[in-house]
Amino acid sequence: MTDQDIFDRLRSILVETFDIEAERIAPQARLYDDLDIDSIDAVDLIVKLKPLVGKRLQPEAFKAVRTVQDVIDALQGLLKADAVADAEVGDKPAAATA
Repeated sequence: MTDQDIFDRLRSILVETFDIEAERIAPQARLYDDLDIDSIDAVDLIVKLKPLVGKRLQPEAFKAVRTVQDVIDALQGLLKADAVADAEVGDKPAAATA
Protein backbone atom coordinates (compact mmCIF):
# COMPACT_ATOMS: atom_id res chain seq x y z
CA MET A 1 0.00 0.00 0.00
CA THR A 2 1.46 3.34 -1.01
CA ASP A 3 1.49 6.55 1.00
CA GLN A 4 -1.01 7.95 -1.51
CA ASP A 5 -3.37 4.99 -0.94
CA ILE A 6 -3.24 5.58 2.80
CA PHE A 7 -3.65 9.35 2.38
CA ASP A 8 -6.70 8.90 0.14
CA ARG A 9 -8.35 6.53 2.61
CA LEU A 10 -7.45 8.74 5.56
CA ARG A 11 -8.86 11.81 3.82
CA SER A 12 -12.06 9.90 3.07
CA ILE A 13 -12.39 8.90 6.74
CA LEU A 14 -11.77 12.46 7.93
CA VAL A 15 -14.35 13.86 5.51
CA GLU A 16 -17.01 11.22 6.20
CA THR A 17 -16.54 10.85 9.96
CA PHE A 18 -15.57 14.34 11.08
CA ASP A 19 -17.11 16.52 8.35
CA ILE A 20 -13.76 18.10 7.49
CA GLU A 21 -13.53 19.73 4.09
CA ALA A 22 -11.26 17.66 1.82
CA GLU A 23 -9.25 20.72 0.76
CA ARG A 24 -8.17 21.28 4.41
CA ILE A 25 -6.61 17.83 4.54
CA ALA A 26 -2.98 17.78 3.45
CA PRO A 27 -0.01 15.74 4.66
CA GLN A 28 1.33 18.67 6.67
CA ALA A 29 -2.05 19.44 8.29
CA ARG A 30 -1.89 19.18 12.08
CA LEU A 31 -4.66 16.98 13.43
CA TYR A 32 -5.46 19.09 16.49
CA ASP A 33 -4.58 22.61 15.37
CA ASP A 34 -5.66 22.50 11.72
CA LEU A 35 -8.33 19.79 11.62
CA ASP A 36 -9.80 20.08 15.15
CA ILE A 37 -9.26 16.38 15.91
CA ASP A 38 -9.23 16.00 19.70
CA SER A 39 -8.24 12.94 21.74
CA ILE A 40 -11.73 11.42 21.60
CA ASP A 41 -11.84 11.91 17.82
CA ALA A 42 -8.38 10.35 17.58
CA VAL A 43 -9.69 7.15 19.17
CA ASP A 44 -12.52 7.07 16.64
CA LEU A 45 -9.98 7.62 13.87
CA ILE A 46 -7.86 4.70 15.07
CA VAL A 47 -10.95 2.45 15.00
CA LYS A 48 -11.72 3.58 11.44
CA LEU A 49 -8.13 2.93 10.34
CA LYS A 50 -8.16 -0.68 11.54
CA PRO A 51 -9.27 -2.13 8.17
CA LEU A 52 -6.20 -0.60 6.50
CA VAL A 53 -3.85 -2.83 8.46
CA GLY A 54 -6.23 -5.71 9.09
CA LYS A 55 -5.77 -5.82 12.84
CA ARG A 56 -6.54 -3.90 15.98
CA LEU A 57 -4.39 -0.79 16.29
CA GLN A 58 -2.79 0.05 19.60
CA PRO A 59 -3.24 3.69 20.63
CA GLU A 60 0.39 3.70 21.83
CA ALA A 61 1.51 3.48 18.20
CA PHE A 62 -0.12 6.87 17.63
CA LYS A 63 1.05 8.84 20.68
CA ALA A 64 3.61 10.84 18.70
CA VAL A 65 1.24 11.48 15.79
CA ARG A 66 0.65 15.19 15.19
CA THR A 67 0.06 15.55 11.45
CA VAL A 68 -1.70 13.66 8.67
CA GLN A 69 1.75 12.57 7.43
CA ASP A 70 2.54 11.20 10.90
CA VAL A 71 -0.57 9.00 10.63
CA ILE A 72 0.55 7.80 7.19
CA ASP A 73 4.04 7.06 8.51
CA ALA A 74 2.69 5.19 11.55
CA LEU A 75 0.43 3.05 9.37
CA GLN A 76 3.27 2.34 6.93
CA GLY A 77 5.43 1.31 9.88
CA LEU A 78 2.77 -1.13 11.06
CA LEU A 79 2.30 -2.53 7.57
CA LYS A 80 6.05 -2.99 7.11
CA ALA A 81 6.39 -4.63 10.52
CA ASP A 82 3.66 -7.09 9.55
CA ALA A 83 5.37 -7.79 6.21
CA VAL A 84 8.67 -8.48 7.96
CA ALA A 85 6.96 -10.75 10.51
CA ASP A 86 5.19 -12.62 7.70
CA ALA A 87 8.46 -13.03 5.81
CA GLU A 88 10.22 -14.33 8.90
CA VAL A 89 7.49 -16.90 9.48
CA GLY A 90 7.80 -17.96 5.84
CA ASP A 91 11.58 -18.36 6.18
CA LYS A 92 11.40 -20.75 9.13
CA PRO A 93 11.82 -24.39 8.16
CA ALA A 94 8.82 -26.61 8.64
CA ALA A 95 8.97 -28.91 11.64
CA ALA A 96 10.32 -32.31 10.77
CA THR A 97 7.84 -35.12 10.95
CA ALA A 98 8.89 -38.51 12.23
